[in-house]
Amino acid sequence: MYRIHQIKLKLGEKTHILPEKILKKMGPAAKGLAINKWKIVKESIDARDKDNIRLVYSVDFDVVSARNPEKHVSLRTGSGTGLEDAPDMSYIPVSSDPQAEPMKDRPVIVGFGPAGMFAGLVLARAGYRPVILERGRDVDARTAAVEHFWKKGELDTECNVQFGEGGAGTFSDGKLTTGIKDPRIRKVLEELAGAGGPEDILYRQKPHIGTDILRNVVKNIREEIKSLGGEVRFGCRADGICLDKGRLKGICLSDGSTLDCQAAVFAIGHSARDTFRWMREEGIDMSPKPFSIGVRIEHPQEMIDIAQYGRPAAELGLPAADYKLNYRCGSGRGVYTFCMCPGGEVVIASSQKGGVVTNGMSYHGRSSGTANSALLCDVRVSDFESDDVLAGVEFQEKYERLAYENGGRNYRAPRCTWGEFRSAGNDERKSCSDALAVENSLPEFARDAIREAMPHLGRKLKGFDRDDAVMTAVESRSSSPVRFARDKSMTGSLGGCPLEGFYPCGEGAGYAGGIMSAAVDGIKAAEAIIKKWKPSQ
Repeated sequence: MYRIHQIKLKLGEKTHILPEKILKKMGPAAKGLAINKWKIVKESIDARDKDNIRLVYSVDFDVVSARNPEKHVSLRTGSGTGLEDAPDMSYIPVSSDPQAEPMKDRPVIVGFGPAGMFAGLVLARAGYRPVILERGRDVDARTAAVEHFWKKGELDTECNVQFGEGGAGTFSDGKLTTGIKDPRIRKVLEELAGAGGPEDILYRQKPHIGTDILRNVVKNIREEIKSLGGEVRFGCRADGICLDKGRLKGICLSDGSTLDCQAAVFAIGHSARDTFRWMREEGIDMSPKPFSIGVRIEHPQEMIDIAQYGRPAAELGLPAADYKLNYRCGSGRGVYTFCMCPGGEVVIASSQKGGVVTNGMSYHGRSSGTANSALLCDVRVSDFESDDVLAGVEFQEKYERLAYENGGRNYRAPRCTWGEFRSAGNDERKSCSDALAVENSLPEFARDAIREAMPHLGRKLKGFDRDDAVMTAVESRSSSPVRFARDKSMTGSLGGCPLEGFYPCGEGAGYAGGIMSAAVDGIKAAEAIIKKWKPSQ
């Protein structure tokens, strides 16, 4: 097949005319040809000219003779043709070394978020029958626990927005964008679509699933793993490891038992702070890592649409508009938006008693009428209050406790408008209590940076700094506060020496930042195991 880019449709034009547009773009080279197969590989929106918005496509296609449809025609590709050979995006599974020993025990995966889920799926497809341990519950029981927490303020520390089937991504926007470049990305998208995700995630420039659909997707992937001989144990937390001369030989479980294994993928997520703590005591090598802190900020979705498209998205037949903004402060601090949720809502995502943390969530339809995103300031390792490897964890916990206290000690997050927050910086004595509650839930450097950045962000996106924009504290878990040491083979280390069979991966290990990059890292961990061992017999 061939690939062509920059095929444009007006708003309202249907994609079935794409073959006609392709032939027209090819010009004289298309004479006597017909397109018999085609598929969209990328769709984006060009809204630079708001009076002339276009949908822009990259398309893979095949051509035949118009007179003889059975006759395939070869086309010239390369410079000057506007065409290229369509790349093969198929995932090529890795195989074991012919001399590899069979595994004595089944591999174990700790955590069933995106990294653990895709590690489990790849291992199951290769015949390894993995055992997956998830401290939280299955997605249906988890949904009930989360909704109970939001309604009653009664937190289950083992099953919440952070812990349970699907990981933190299950209660998010389900965005599938990523900054990494990796051929495994296509594999992840195809698996998500095959498990019930929308087909358009395979070609949308900014694909997303939505938490409502994602809950079924993760359930379907779990059932696929089980059908291939894998096992998923919910309500099962890893509390330690058993070692033998620098090799992993087992996982200590929360019920006091031990699960024998030669290889374990630790896909624990960025909020498994108790796991970080026992790993530090075991001597697992990790280091503190920078992250960010700030608030969630909300605007009317229609305002964002008009700023980006010139008119409300519904009038144009376009998806709810998004944005991505950043500003470098005079202090050198970066302020930026992150995890933007069009048509979504701000939710409380706590996982520890006496702490409040926020996140953004949206359903597939993105129809709430409100846009939100994290508005974050970078946190440096030098900002931590000690040299301990988990000083970043303690930094997060400090401000989450403050948000809990300032919000009324009932898991209701502090909220105020931008206008109130700005005024609190001018004269604290005249500040409203809501603004002070938000301000006192943030480190001083973050407050100052956000106040400096907001007018500049408002110039980049009209209305972003409007006075009635709502700010909710605190957003503190944009990424992991630690990074585990690991070598090129994905193997972690203990006391500076390789720890055979220990594979830290995903967001919690400090090697990912979102659903896609975490899933890709999980696949890489599974591949490392496959290369080293054959399946147990």
